[in-house]
Amino acid sequence: MTKPRRYGLSKSRLTMFEQCPKRLWLAVHRPEEGELGEGAEAGFAMGHAVGAAACALHPGGVMIEAEPNLAAALAETRRLIDEGHPGPLFEATFEHDGVLVRVDVMSRDDDARWHVAEVKSSTRAKDYHLGDLATQVWVIEKTGIALASAAIRHVDTSFVLQREGDYAGLFADADLLAHARKVARGRPALVAAAKAVLEGEEPVVAMGDHCSAPFDCEFAGYCARDLPPGPEWPVTVLPNGGGKKWAAKGVADLLDLAEQDLSAKNARILAATRSGEPYHDRGGARAAIAQWPFPRAWLDFETIAPALPLWVGTRPYQQVPFQFSLHLEAADGTITHHAFLLTDGTDPRRPCAEALARVIPAEAAVIAYNAPFERSVLRNLARDVPELAEAMLSIEARTVDLLPVTRDTWYHRDQRGSWSIKAVLPTIAADLGYDGLEVKDGGNAQAAFLEAIDPATSPQRRWALDEALLAYCERDTWAMVAVARKLMGEG
Repeated sequence: MTKPRRYGLSKSRLTMFEQCPKRLWLAVHRPEEGELGEGAEAGFAMGHAVGAAACALHPGGVMIEAEPNLAAALAETRRLIDEGHPGPLFEATFEHDGVLVRVDVMSRDDDARWHVAEVKSSTRAKDYHLGDLATQVWVIEKTGIALASAAIRHVDTSFVLQREGDYAGLFADADLLAHARKVARGRPALVAAAKAVLEGEEPVVAMGDHCSAPFDCEFAGYCARDLPPGPEWPVTVLPNGGGKKWAAKGVADLLDLAEQDLSAKNARILAATRSGEPYHDRGGARAAIAQWPFPRAWLDFETIAPALPLWVGTRPYQQVPFQFSLHLEAADGTITHHAFLLTDGTDPRRPCAEALARVIPAEAAVIAYNAPFERSVLRNLARDVPELAEAMLSIEARTVDLLPVTRDTWYHRDQRGSWSIKAVLPTIAADLGYDGLEVKDGGNAQAAFLEAIDPATSPQRRWALDEALLAYCERDTWAMVAVARKLMGEG
């Protein structure tokens, strides 16, 4: 008889299995088929930074290294616990029934019972966190460890940084031990099922909502290769989930629908898709934009919202502007460009507010694309730089939005249901695309900023990053000018 192979399981692998058995199987047997989505690396880096901050709050703690391997970590954890180490222990390692877990933070109370915390960068405990915690509780208690609590240690958004690098008070605990124990009762069956899947052939699982919930699956592209080609224009291009009801009725092709069965906006999408001719309401665009007085300040911010606040007076995930681009258009059509960027690592809020107050005329209409974001940044600057609050709130009150005008007056089928500036721009001015830029989107901009302010970054590299950021943000505001001109029939 062939002896079953032993596959190491962990809480993350069990989470994979609960999301989709095929995801677990591929992660173990075909990991090379996985493709991480955009932003995945940044998410991992943020998680590591938050975890390191949580450990740093316990300077007397012991980090259990997996050197030379996890067996050594298991042995070291057992030794420290048996010798009565008071903790905290970081990455304490336990194994039961082939499932190995490493605990972010583990501390002992006066009654010799242990408290475990799973550190998350989220701002609250989420439903899917409970599975991770339940696996840890099940494994730890099966090794004979008495637990007093088991918590999701999450970021507390009420925290305000008072001293640079001092994150005392950043975290809050959601004790879920009772709930985790209930879930843990099903862990033996879950583990047995996961092992059975790993011993078998690649599972056959149809793609569906589970491919993106609770996480985007790195194997979605691999699984999609087996699907028959869909229509060129699926009903799912209808925005805001407008195609879901048709898909539920078995309609896959947008061109199979009739315009009279759709809302006015979706009917325009269908007509433009069917004909290949863009919908363009020049009169409506002119009437809307004519209400915006000159001079016109076309404005775009780039912001950073780190889980770990970088500057005194900021909160976790607070949007802090480190850059803006502004094209200032006079009534005679003359346009001048103004820019702000601060990458020396100091707090950019006051310099940003000062630059805005200096370059935006008091009577100018301020134009943004998806203006609620710019307005929120301006309101935050008014709160954080009270000496310039009046100026910031004046700019905020004069900020208007190009996005709804675009949505109401333009649609090209190549937008595929999106009116983001990056979807609209290629249909209006393909020569203004982002492909030739080093920084191509907001995520790239945030990564470039964090690299630029890193003390380890060389002056030469920082200069190159500055140039890339300036080029990207300028492209965003010039794109707005180009879109508006096209909407009015001037381009």
